[in-house]
Amino acid sequence: MKKVDIANELYEKIGISKKEALDIVELVLGTLKESLKNGETVKIAGFGNFVVRKKRERKGRNPKTGEEIGISPRQVVTFRPSHIFKQYVNGQDSEVRSQKSK
Repeated sequence: MKKVDIANELYEKIGISKKEALDIVELVLGTLKESLKNGETVKIAGFGNFVVRKKRERKGRNPKTGEEIGISPRQVVTFRPSHIFKQYVNGQDSEVRSQKSK
């Protein structure tokens, strides 16, 4: 799925123009990227968490030559899906709904 596909879903389901839908998608993703760039954790309830992790400098090997090389420190973004999202992806979302109604 691409950004355009998400915008088309907004266009079809909400009825706003395609340009407005794409602008909304761009705004949401831009806000997400900016927050992560600033080192913030982004939590989306029922979906998951985007977390910036710092990786320290370490030694690695060139797989072709076996030569040892230094890998510089960097930041990486990780995504941890919520348990609700995991169950949904695994087709267990009806179980979640029935547990909530009890």
